[in-house]
Amino acid sequence: MLSYFLSMLMLVFAVASVIAGIFTAYFGSGKSRAVGAVLIIIGLIVFVLFLWGADVLTFMGMPPEIMYFKGVVVNSIVAVIGAVIGALIALGIFLLAIMKA
Repeated sequence: MLSYFLSMLMLVFAVASVIAGIFTAYFGSGKSRAVGAVLIIIGLIVFVLFLWGADVLTFMGMPPEIMYFKGVVVNSIVAVIGAVIGALIALGIFLLAIMKA
């Protein structure tokens, strides 16, 4: 159970950090651009750690047991996609019911 939590935490943090860093570096000025660059670097480091835990980067050796996500990643992503689809269906039905009333 902890491996599901940790794998998704690392993946989502990495993606969100890189995206926030790109926006901050592009639209910011002065110190904001430096903060954006730091966010991008941190996001990329966490993403590399995630890939190492998912056993994609085998040249780095075996990750620690708490970070070994090999069979977990696919199940976690499928669960998140299922949750998003379920939420979108519920939102669609809610909006349809509101518009018909």
